[in-house]
Amino acid sequence: MQIPYLILIAILLSLLLLQLNQRLASPIVAIAERWLRWFVISIGGAQLCRDFDLVDRPLWVLSLAVFIGWFLLETLYNWLAIAALSVSPFPLFPRYAVNTSGEEWPVQPRFLRIREWLRSRGFRQVQALKAEVGGDIYLRVSVYQDEAALLRVQVTFLPQSNGAIDVCYSLMTMAVDGSRYVTDNLYIPFGGFYPAEWYVDRRPCCRSLPRLLSLHRKRISALGRGLAAFAVEPMIDLNDAQRELDQVNTELGFLNPQGAREEKGKITHEGRYRVWKEIWTLNYLGRSARYD
Repeated sequence: MQIPYLILIAILLSLLLLQLNQRLASPIVAIAERWLRWFVISIGGAQLCRDFDLVDRPLWVLSLAVFIGWFLLETLYNWLAIAALSVSPFPLFPRYAVNTSGEEWPVQPRFLRIREWLRSRGFRQVQALKAEVGGDIYLRVSVYQDEAALLRVQVTFLPQSNGAIDVCYSLMTMAVDGSRYVTDNLYIPFGGFYPAEWYVDRRPCCRSLPRLLSLHRKRISALGRGLAAFAVEPMIDLNDAQRELDQVNTELGFLNPQGAREEKGKITHEGRYRVWKEIWTLNYLGRSARYD
C-alpha cells in the first residue's frame, strides 16, 4: 500500500479515537491517539517535504527529523504549561470540603454500576467531598470503606476539557505503625515526593476497580504487619495528607518555600523537570514512577 493511503487511514483512525475518547475519557485510548498522531505528523510531514521537493533526503531521515521536531515542540508546550501552573493561583494540593449538593455521582450507567458494585462488596459510603482546582472546576470525591474501616476506596470524578468525565480510584490502608499504603490509578502528573512512611503503587492503565482492589489486597496481605482502622473522617484525613505533602515537597526541594512562591512560583526548576518527565511517561507509556 502506498504511503499517502497509509497516512489517510492513520488520520481517519486518529479522528475516530479522538471522538471515542470524548465519550470515554480513557487514558488508554488517549495514549493510542497520541502515538498515532505522532506517526501521522512524522510520516505526513516527511511526505510533504518530498512531494514539494523541499528537502532531498530519504523518507526515513525526514520522518525522523519531523519526529524529533514534534518532540521538541511538545516539550516546549509542556514546559510552558508547567511554568504557567507554577505561577497560577491554582493550588497544587487543594483542600477538600463536604459536598452537600447531592451531585457526587454523575448520572451515567457506567458510573452507577461502580456504585452498585461497591455496595454489593460490603463497602458503604462515609463521606462525599469536593475540592476546587481552579476556575470553578471541582474534583468530586466519594469515599467508601469496608465494615472494619480498614480499607477506604476514594472514587474521584475528573472533569475533562472536552466535557467528558472520567473516574479514578484510590485505595488506602493504614498499618499500626502509621504507614500508609495506597494503590491508585490516577493519571494526573505528580512528579513530587511522598512522605517516607507512604507506600504508593500507581497503576494509571488499570481502569478496573475490581482489578485494582485485588492488587491492593495482595500488597496488604504480603505486609506481615497489623492494620489499623481509620479513626478520623475522610475530609480531615485527606486535608492532613495534603498539608503533609506540601510540607515534604517543600523540604525536599520540589516546591519553593512559602515566602518565595509569589516571586518564583510554586514549583522549583528541579520540580518542573520532574513533572515534565512524568507527563511524557504518562502520556506515551502509561507509566508513573514507582514509590515502593
